[in-house]
Amino acid sequence: MNKRTGITEEQKKLSYAKYYYEPLAEVPKEKLAALDTPIDPAKALKIQDRNRLFEEGYLDAELGYCVMEDGTGYIANLTPMPGVTVEMFDWWFAWHGLGDLRYTIWDPEDHYSAVSCSLAQGRAANLTLKEKYWGTTHLIREDIGFGPDELYANFTRPAYMGFDESKIGTKACGTIVTSNSGMRLDPMASAECMCHFVRETEDGIELRSRFWLGWHIIGGEPKKILPDGEVTPLEKPRALLAHNMKEFQNLAKLLPKIYPEEKNNWD
Repeated sequence: MNKRTGITEEQKKLSYAKYYYEPLAEVPKEKLAALDTPIDPAKALKIQDRNRLFEEGYLDAELGYCVMEDGTGYIANLTPMPGVTVEMFDWWFAWHGLGDLRYTIWDPEDHYSAVSCSLAQGRAANLTLKEKYWGTTHLIREDIGFGPDELYANFTRPAYMGFDESKIGTKACGTIVTSNSGMRLDPMASAECMCHFVRETEDGIELRSRFWLGWHIIGGEPKKILPDGEVTPLEKPRALLAHNMKEFQNLAKLLPKIYPEEKNNWD
């Protein structure tokens, strides 16, 4: 077992602490092979075209990473999640920011902590699962391959990020979790926009993740934050894709077990 991020004596008493000790799910070798070579940027989904995710079937390069012609970075990941429902996925983003260990058990080798800055909102009984995390900021400590970093993620209602919200909850899309994020100490240089697009399948859901590095969506419109002339190092989207593969492969394994046990635990 690889070195883990650590667990306190108090955390060991929590009902879900047992998941900290479980072996992580293995990423399929055919997925890991995508890390060997970047994709053609022409096959990447431009942030301006993000609503193409609602189209039937699959887009070019559902799995891969690259640096775009404008210097920004891009990753795409496709994760089948058998036995997982749309509700479980929304629940996870409402639930995991309410206690540090909840984030850690997602990926005990790379996730140190995460906490929502809006704990009362996350615990409000009158809110839907989506409303519990929409408009919240999570402060995160994790390692995607370059050592532990302090990050923030501003989870935002999809309509405010320019997604066609009328199509959410249909065959085209079960839910979208989306945020603007970056490193706390250097938010401009590390800016990124994230989208987790969930679609139901015969045996569960499939997760289509996209990260646009060097971008934020502000007022529903993409804004390039990366200064003109700067280029994202290729190793950054590659490392982020490797991390994303790892954490969501493990979440696919974790959610069907932890959801029935903890779905009503908002303390």
